[in-house]
Amino acid sequence: MADLPNSEAWPFVTVVMPVFNEERYIVRSLGAVVAQDYPAERMEILVCDGRSTDRTRDMVESMKLRHPGLRVVDNPRRTTATGLNAGIRAARGEIIIRVDGHAEIACDFVRACVEELRDSGADHVGGGVRAEGTTDFGWAAAFGTATPFGSGGSRFRYSDKAEWVDTVFQGGWRREMFQRIGLFDEALKCNEDDEFNFRLGERGGKILLSPRLSSRYVTRATPGSLFRQYYRYGFWKVRVMQKHPGRMRLHHFIPAGLVLALLGGVGLGVWTRIGWLPLAVLVCIWSMGAIFFSVKGAVERNWRTAVWLPLVYAILHISYGLGFLAGLVVFAGRWADREGRSPSLDADETARGRES
Repeated sequence: MADLPNSEAWPFVTVVMPVFNEERYIVRSLGAVVAQDYPAERMEILVCDGRSTDRTRDMVESMKLRHPGLRVVDNPRRTTATGLNAGIRAARGEIIIRVDGHAEIACDFVRACVEELRDSGADHVGGGVRAEGTTDFGWAAAFGTATPFGSGGSRFRYSDKAEWVDTVFQGGWRREMFQRIGLFDEALKCNEDDEFNFRLGERGGKILLSPRLSSRYVTRATPGSLFRQYYRYGFWKVRVMQKHPGRMRLHHFIPAGLVLALLGGVGLGVWTRIGWLPLAVLVCIWSMGAIFFSVKGAVERNWRTAVWLPLVYAILHISYGLGFLAGLVVFAGRWADREGRSPSLDADETARGRES
């Protein structure tokens, strides 16, 4: 790792990595953090492990020799939010940077975070994500989630320019910001980053999407795993919207509307002969979008990947829509509940993650 000039002048940084059973990716993701071109003596790495049942923890321990500031923080509740909070409480850094277990950051990611926070005036800086796959289906999912048709308003999935946004992928904050608005909501098992960024925005914070902070991310490799992932996104998005109704956008409701329209079309078709017509029109309109982006995927990638894309788009939209509808039912009585569980940074010692 190259030393930067005047390394003592750079702020001390804590990289927080919430992980659970990441033995397939931890060498790449953690290895990229260890290989940063930021002064090693000015950076610590906290891997917040949810008591993994595979070899993740052993693999992390074996990498301690490569970075003296690498430590493991216990996360017995296993959710991403509790892992992040445990790491932030245990952090010594002036700057805190999040890196996911499925992500591989560039060698200058930490330095770029520090510089962007210093120069932009942003409260949170993050970047885009270059999705990758390990199977043909995974590569199709990587392309599909990087299109507006597949991911809606998530600009960090496809934008390549610096802009102010509602939310970003990974990135960094100044520690004092957590003292002002609290930590991640531990009541959420998913979408904790969206909720946190919405809370930040409502309190006047600014979020910068910077092309300097791009990273690679490994997508789900099978239809079933992608379905489960986006079902959870849709389900917990309802709770995020209940906490922050001012952040609702039309694209949040489109997948649920699509599912309702499909179900309604089938119902009309069963009861009336002409009832199949609206369903056929809806399917044709959706298919036109799916075919357009599938051909685009074939041109930019290859046909072997593109043949999976219609299935990918169907899974993204239907699973998210079903999850959202399920969330509306499960959380029906909580539209007045905007509290959640967002502990303060100064919570007492019993709530801190235990280090090993």
